[in-house]
Amino acid sequence: MKSIGLFFGSFNPIHLGHIYLAEYIFAFSGVDEIWFIVSPRNPLKEQSELIDEHLRLRMIELATEEKDYLQVSDIEFDMPKPSYTVNTLQTLAEKYPEDNFILLIGSDNMQIFDKWKDYQTILDEFSVLVYPRKGFDYEPFEEIYPDMQILEEAPFFEISSTEIREMIKNNQDASRWLHPDVYQFIKENNLYK
Repeated sequence: MKSIGLFFGSFNPIHLGHIYLAEYIFAFSGVDEIWFIVSPRNPLKEQSELIDEHLRLRMIELATEEKDYLQVSDIEFDMPKPSYTVNTLQTLAEKYPEDNFILLIGSDNMQIFDKWKDYQTILDEFSVLVYPRKGFDYEPFEEIYPDMQILEEAPFFEISSTEIREMIKNNQDASRWLHPDVYQFIKENNLYK
């Protein structure tokens, strides 16, 4: 039985903060693998700047190919849109009944967890790890969600995919925030211009 941390997101694009956080969670939470679940369409996010999911998937493959404990999944590509985490979790649990899936969320999502579809089902059936994000205090929500485990020592990363897209659009150098192969892929495919 493997314990697998599920890191959901648009990854538009994946950046080194995502990778370093996944490595931290792998090192300190006891999971055997981290799977990046690429969301084709997030029901709680604006879609206007979202590039094709296959391009986003490819960038994650490029960023993680040297680390076999970091995997990428396109399971949501063939599921109904928008993607609801509860459906994906249940599909994975059915497909891999021998594995234990753990949901990774940021403290920003902890604050709006009650807006997620069937959030109580997620809490009843799966473990949830929370990594703190700057500006999103988790402490007021610990009483509401006592079973969520807070990764209090997780490092902060001062970058977001939104900022990276903005940098690229403005012809600024975003290379220090991106895996070199991802940066090359973005340039070759003229993404985010």
